[in-house]
Amino acid sequence: MLRTVSMMQPYLFPYLGYFQLIALSDVFVLGDDLQYVKGSWMNRNRILVNGQPKLITFPLRKGHQTEQIRERWLCDDFDREAEALMKILERCYAKAPQRDAVLPLIRSILEYPERNLALFTENALRKLCAYMNIHTPIYRGSSLGLPAKMDMQDRVIQIVHRMDGELYLNPIGGMELYCPARFRADGLLLRFLRMDDLTYAQFKHPFVPSLSIIDVLMFNSREAMKELLLRFSVVEGHEKRATLSLA
Repeated sequence: MLRTVSMMQPYLFPYLGYFQLIALSDVFVLGDDLQYVKGSWMNRNRILVNGQPKLITFPLRKGHQTEQIRERWLCDDFDREAEALMKILERCYAKAPQRDAVLPLIRSILEYPERNLALFTENALRKLCAYMNIHTPIYRGSSLGLPAKMDMQDRVIQIVHRMDGELYLNPIGGMELYCPARFRADGLLLRFLRMDDLTYAQFKHPFVPSLSIIDVLMFNSREAMKELLLRFSVVEGHEKRATLSLA
């Protein structure tokens, strides 16, 4: 098997495909040294409220738009925000089959005293992975000493080499960003993970896809999660030169 490396920005309570990516990789790198993007999914997600998707946000202190993720901080009254979220979860998932296991897990994550966004999210991801029996080693991008500004493809290739990887795996949404030929020129393979179209029972409502992992865990046992984590396909990318550079 090819040694597989993947990388993503640290997202709080991301969707199932994020964890599929981690589980399929031999090494997962958290891009904590990437630029924070306002309005992204790094500190917000969606849960199910009365059969409809509801956006939840983890407020941050004000910061400069050029700051890296590891330079951003949760708001000073985050304890109050976390408790308000717990009350929403306790109410909206009161009859979810896995509430007794998942609510204490979420509370333990929200009560983590760290307020740095990257470190808080890293702890959340590690705890969620442990719950789902995912044991992929997780590294911080900031520990690799790469330049702050460099071409995105060059950055990823450098990371894969430093992790002794042979294949870089990226979510399907980033297919237009990377060129397989560029990776082959450096002796690497490039593949993309596409999560299957899947459903699970969400009370008696029509299924709402792509919600936070919180929703997935509320309705699926740890045993069922083993099967859901395998619901994906791996595809090749387009032969094109991506032009995106890291700001």
